Amino acid sequence: MEIKKISDPAFKKYGRVVQGIDFGELIEVIKKETPLPEGVAYEPSIGALEATACAKELRKKTYGELPIQVGYCNGHNYKLNAVEYHRNSEINVAATDAILLVGMQQDITDEFTYDTSLMQAFLVPAGTAVEIYATTLHYAPCSAGDEGFKVGIVLPAGTNYPLKDKHEGWEDALITAQNKWLIGHAEGGLDEGAHIGLIGKNLDIRE
Repeated sequence: MEIKKISDPAFKKYGRVVQGIDFGELIEVIKKETPLPEGVAYEPSIGALEATACAKELRKKTYGELPIQVGYCNGHNYKLNAVEYHRNSEINVAATDAILLVGMQQDITDEFTYDTSLMQAFLVPAGTAVEIYATTLHYAPCSAGDEGFKVGIVLPAGTNYPLKDKHEGWEDALITAQNKWLIGHAEGGLDEGAHIGLIGKNLDIRE
């Protein structure tokens, strides 16, 4: 699979590099205080990450003073498995090199299926933060090598927490957590009840 740089013009429709914020402290805390499992682990909110000066700047500048949460997604992964989207941008802070598989919400069909051949892969270098736009399909990062990845995840507070109501019918059936719409692949190993709508290969960045 071709893996492009985030400086490639092709990335512009999916997101942008975040400028004007010092991510150094946040990256150091991610490196030192978050685990690196063999699989993939996601935690939406970590106090040590949210206590950094960087988190305060992100709330002020990139989310216009809205309450935010800062967590992480770490581990070892090479496959797509699913795509998700939110009603807002997500900021990914790469403490290590990581690869993002991304697509566009506009390419989801009326039946809520999506052709995985439309996805593109981009390398996010360690020390870089990217804003992933609300209409960008994404899921867990992929490993840029055998050593795995550590990525900080910044979202509006409450995102990805358990639902309080039942959701069914039309797009509502895709909601699997607060502010999270999910479309899975049949080979993605998702929980029973997840909407399976990815058509084509379960992409593997090694192929």
